[in-house]
Amino acid sequence: QVQLVESGGGLVQPGGSLGLSCAASGSIFSINAMGWYRQVPGKERELVAIITGGGYTNYAESVKGRSTISRDNAKNTVYLQMNSLKPEDTAVYYCNADISISSPSWGRHDYWGQGTHVTVSS
Repeated sequence: QVQLVESGGGLVQPGGSLGLSCAASGSIFSINAMGWYRQVPGKERELVAIITGGGYTNYAESVKGRSTISRDNAKNTVYLQMNSLKPEDTAVYYCNADISISSPSWGRHDYWGQGTHVTVSS
């Protein structure tokens, strides 16, 4: 009933920039926190950045100062702008959203996107 669709991944050179976006669609009543996570093979998925419904943001230490998370509530979309990218930023990036739905019944659930690959390499 709810889908998160990410876009914007790809190959970028070290020191470059990349923007990711994630749009939520479906029977959405309201979206609470939205965030970005990343995962590399053999490691646990880790938080990159999160933004609450009120606009409060928090970042992983590894990306703090290099990344900006933002959201457009009218479009149910969250963005992640990453600058000064490093090879260690290479991962699959997943969008996450805490969404209250109105159909098929009222509820509040955690949703994930399908993931988008980001490769930082020369």
